[in-house]
Amino acid sequence: MQAELKQQTDGLVLNVSGDLDQLTLTKDYWLTTSSKDKKVLIQSAKLTVCLRSVQRADSAGLAWLINLKRDLKQYNVSVSIQHPPAKLIELAKLSNAASFLE
Repeated sequence: MQAELKQQTDGLVLNVSGDLDQLTLTKDYWLTTSSKDKKVLIQSAKLTVCLRSVQRADSAGLAWLINLKRDLKQYNVSVSIQHPPAKLIELAKLSNAASFLE
């Protein structure tokens, strides 16, 4: 899994690519983020997470996204998810966590 934070014309975007699963995720995003990127995130107050390039996702990927939203909420940063893979949507529905993907 790779995650790249970019400032785009429509705001701050975290482009996630690769596999979002238990084999590729070892820590929450916030714990692995540089202090510079943390400041940018907090100042922006809004983040869009684009999952268009995610090839595979499992429950660890869903937990990673839930934790990302939780961590950023502490700093009043709203997080929206774009282009979640079908498997991730299915897992979220089964876990009663579908609202986290909105």
